[in-house]
Amino acid sequence: MQNAPPNTNSESAPDSALLAAVANGDGTAARVLIDRLAPRLLSHATRVLSDRAEAEDVVQETLVRLWKIAPEWRQGEAKVSTWCFRVLVNLCTDKLRARKPHVDIDAIAEPAADLQSVVEQMKDVARRGALDAALGALPDRQRQAVVLRHIEERSNPEIAEIMDIGVEAVESLVARGKRALGSALRGKRAELGYEDDR
Repeated sequence: MQNAPPNTNSESAPDSALLAAVANGDGTAARVLIDRLAPRLLSHATRVLSDRAEAEDVVQETLVRLWKIAPEWRQGEAKVSTWCFRVLVNLCTDKLRARKPHVDIDAIAEPAADLQSVVEQMKDVARRGALDAALGALPDRQRQAVVLRHIEERSNPEIAEIMDIGVEAVESLVARGKRALGSALRGKRAELGYEDDR
């Protein structure tokens, strides 16, 4: 097909140009777009779902939906990444609603061996486990907002677009989520190795 954007397989091509090339059957553009989007999508889904296999499923479903709408994509209406995160957030919410909330701390992977002492590695695992458990106890929308804002480092307007709510609602969800996390973790400073921090 002759109208595929030029140089769509380069790292500098915008997401929308890559998606247009995907619509025209360009497998290289699809791989570049997957390499660009999938790690951030997977990171978010894993944090929210606390289950790597489920996270991989929702990322795959998000990308399948992106490929399906590629031929109808309208340039300039939305960022490809924002569209993907909106779909991913909805799929994660559906998964969370379909199961009883729980966090299996034993299933949290230990960090790869490096130069840290064993004690520091254990503290890191405990801290991540405590954070994941506290995140898991938040209501679904608060968890999504907190992860998008403070772990994915997205702006409030972008989160509002992803979650299809107003910016003030995002600010409220993030503030309430942070307060709940603070309360959940407040009594665990010494247990998590923060006894000297103030």
